Amino acid sequence: MKIIVCVKQVPSRDAILRINETGNWIQDRDIAYDTNEPDAYAVEEALQIKEKLGGEVVICSLGPERVQMVIKEALAKGADRAIHICDPALDNLDALGQARAMAEVISKEGFDLVFTGLQSDDYGFAQTGVILGELLGVPSATIAMAVEADEASKTVRVKRELEAGWFQWYKLPMPASISIQSGLNQPRYATLKGIMNAKKKEIRKVTLADLSLNAELLSSKQRIEKVYFPVKSKKTEIIDGSAKEAAAKLVNKLKQMRAL
Repeated sequence: MKIIVCVKQVPSRDAILRINETGNWIQDRDIAYDTNEPDAYAVEEALQIKEKLGGEVVICSLGPERVQMVIKEALAKGADRAIHICDPALDNLDALGQARAMAEVISKEGFDLVFTGLQSDDYGFAQTGVILGELLGVPSATIAMAVEADEASKTVRVKRELEAGWFQWYKLPMPASISIQSGLNQPRYATLKGIMNAKKKEIRKVTLADLSLNAELLSSKQRIEKVYFPVKSKKTEIIDGSAKEAAAKLVNKLKQMRAL
């Protein structure tokens, strides 16, 4: 059983965020970074499956040199090796570009399962895992709250969270791509022995030159125009008239707010 786990480094939840000079993202200087929370649960789920069925857990991450911090953390917890896609030309990719770069690498690994966190703590688009499954040509399941892999039948059962407290079970043929929801397990801490062993484990670096992708395929299809801190204000407006008139006025105001 080979499980690829995609891990992302994101700003720490305790970090003090400041908007950058161009106003379209946060300053990345002098800021603390951490493993994306749903990805930590994805790593733990992969390790638990490996302990039951045997096999290999491979970490895949994309980003600058500092990303090796979260890669080494996953290796210290028990992952076997890692792939680090690192090239300045691959910085600031959108979800599609990131998925294309990772799919190019993962497709050569002969995997059984690909785990991603449901969404990232910074962008929160929840798109990369789904796009990755599509690019790899394998079935996908999202918002996974439980994963039961059966190596004999080459299938995996996934418990998905729905609205209003409902759940559903899906059985997928392997290989498959699964987006892991936070809370389905209890992520372990790295032991001192694990930290020492991580220093001996392989971290293979991949650059743009190693990918058979052109610049057009990796170019971002979406762009963040502006980020800003919300302005706190209080305002109360009383809508008068009959119930029918008040309802019509309220609907009109909601439409105006939506247009903004």
